[in-house]
Amino acid sequence: MSAWLNGIQSATSGAGLHDQQFNGLFLLFLGITGFFYLIVIVALIAAIILRRRRTGSEPLARAALFGWVGAVVVGLAVLSAASFLVDRRVDAATMGRPPLKIELVANQWWWDVRYHGASPSDEVHTANELHLPVGVPALVTLKSNDVIHSFWVPPLAGKQDLVPGRTNDILLLPRRTGLFRGQCAEFCGTQHARMALDVTVESLPDFRRWQRAQRAPAFAPRTALAQGGYAYVTQRECANCHNITGTPASGRFGPDLTHLASRRSIGAGTYPMTRGHLYAWVADPQGAKPGNNMPYIGFEAQDLHAVVAYLQSLK
Repeated sequence: MSAWLNGIQSATSGAGLHDQQFNGLFLLFLGITGFFYLIVIVALIAAIILRRRRTGSEPLARAALFGWVGAVVVGLAVLSAASFLVDRRVDAATMGRPPLKIELVANQWWWDVRYHGASPSDEVHTANELHLPVGVPALVTLKSNDVIHSFWVPPLAGKQDLVPGRTNDILLLPRRTGLFRGQCAEFCGTQHARMALDVTVESLPDFRRWQRAQRAPAFAPRTALAQGGYAYVTQRECANCHNITGTPASGRFGPDLTHLASRRSIGAGTYPMTRGHLYAWVADPQGAKPGNNMPYIGFEAQDLHAVVAYLQSLK
């Protein structure tokens, strides 16, 4: 039970400030409503057993009525006060602290992620993953390129929709380190279930190291096989859709591949990042995730080996 409550996609793990505060509010709601539910059930059972109305019970009935009304009013007042206090606590915890600014754009069926900095050289561009420093607020700007999606990382915060033509925001404040899973929570097409987001909450020094590594251009391939893959990826179909910083590949239609091999998964959580799964994805993306925008290319065996070797070097 403990592992289930604290899993990578558990809304009860309390890994974020919002999740902690609203879990407490939820338990308070559950306790008060459960208390009244039990009283009502007991009263119904008593009414069934004691069917006959007693003579002269009108004053008793009136007193019971006032008692019930008073109890409901008190319960609602407690819940309203608790809701107000939770909102104030969340605001107080983030007030006066400059947040990390992230832009998250939803596409069918993947996430485009940009970390904004003081200058363009400070920006980080990645896909299908979020890295967050523990204890630092992150303001995530949410947009959609196609249909309505919904951003949800259950251990950190609630849901927020991404609507085409509109911009929404959500504030995250991670309270403990760990690996978590985000998910599109609004049906967005046939591969909705395979539109996930890997979320890593880490210490601030680790986050800074990750930022520096992500800002760097792609490493030049060292082996002859990977060099062949570099030539194919940067001069053929792949470069039309994908960007690899530091190379001629500058497409904007698909996910950024500059540091692809440093990520935990392929295809927005479809496969783990392993050599075998990378082969499966590149060889037949439609078999891996039917309906996605990456077409079947039909690689020759030698080209397939070279492309996978090059992609594995992008760390």
